[in-house]
Amino acid sequence: MPTPAPRTKTLAAALLLALGLAACGSPRPADPGGGTKKAAALPAVPKPAAAPAGLPGMPPLLRSDDVYAADRPNQLSPVVKDFPSRIYVPNTNSNTVTVIDPATYKVVETIPVGVQPQHVVPSWDLKTLWVNNNRGHTLTPIDPATGVAGKPVEVHDPYNLYFTPNGKYAIVMASLDRELVFRDPHTMERMKTVPVSCYGVNHADFSADGRYFVVSCEFSGELLKVDTEKMEVIGQQKLPFQGAMPQDVKISPDGRTFYIADMMAHGMWVLDGEKFTTPQLLPTGKGCHGLYVSRDSKEMYVSNRGEGSVSVFDFTRNKLTKKWWLPDGGSPDMGGVSADGKVLWLSGRYDSEVYALDTATGKQLARIPVGSGPHGLAVYPQPGRYSLGHTGIFR
Repeated sequence: MPTPAPRTKTLAAALLLALGLAACGSPRPADPGGGTKKAAALPAVPKPAAAPAGLPGMPPLLRSDDVYAADRPNQLSPVVKDFPSRIYVPNTNSNTVTVIDPATYKVVETIPVGVQPQHVVPSWDLKTLWVNNNRGHTLTPIDPATGVAGKPVEVHDPYNLYFTPNGKYAIVMASLDRELVFRDPHTMERMKTVPVSCYGVNHADFSADGRYFVVSCEFSGELLKVDTEKMEVIGQQKLPFQGAMPQDVKISPDGRTFYIADMMAHGMWVLDGEKFTTPQLLPTGKGCHGLYVSRDSKEMYVSNRGEGSVSVFDFTRNKLTKKWWLPDGGSPDMGGVSADGKVLWLSGRYDSEVYALDTATGKQLARIPVGSGPHGLAVYPQPGRYSLGHTGIFR
């Protein structure tokens, strides 16, 4: 800033004093009329609103802007750090679980389970893998430390399984019974049954604060919003697409948006969970089915089962940026990301196989024969402090 021309000591001192005061205060808008106006009093700064309280008993997020901050590469909980790394594949038509060693891409075991196993689900406390034997009406526990299956537990119509973020309840998605069944997360004793009017409840994810979760209803093309603590449906809507069949559900890292795969609309529905207004469709590919977030929370892998491809969605850019095609076709369905984040594992639902894809390039690393009808494949262990269920949603 130029030095004022020296006129008198009094004038210079006054000018310096004025400049000093200006540097300490907020700049004042210029008077468009060129005159001098008395400064208006600044309005009182309102106190910031208190952040909404999370679900009671829920572990706080590591970062308020990233619900997946605990899922970084190889950030394994002490509970699981000594478990052998395995891929658990429920074969719906074979009534077995195929176990794969990801280091060798070889099948190391085949475990007989109940009738029509749909998903392999990590428990909230990370200590058990539950096999959902949908038509056998049982859950088979597997000890991930030893790979040994335990005695099945009787649970009616367990198509899929979730856990409340505070670990208080397991939630059975009883698809054909048209119920959400809240159970003890260890014994699976029924605690509360919530009948629903939609058909085919199957997948879900929770809000960042855990206060509610969004559920997809596959057979009636609807979405539910459920209050976690009250265990009540607080919202329901029909998707604006004739014949919609919503599948997997995932929340964005910042907690603002839910994405719902739709295998008949061939894309993801983009939903504001708080407002629960009509979502918008983002086309991805034929038979859009599974949604999996990268270890750095920057991307989401979207399996398109009907065309043998995987679309890559960039959260920051809010757009699809890549599409990977399986070299020999296939039916990529459900799965998960390796603990180090380098491999995406997906079941081949109609091809009795499993795919391993490089998450940096999309290159197919392996194609492994398994039983008939492989479905909700679980990669285990994975990073995270606790599990919300399905094939592995960790916080």
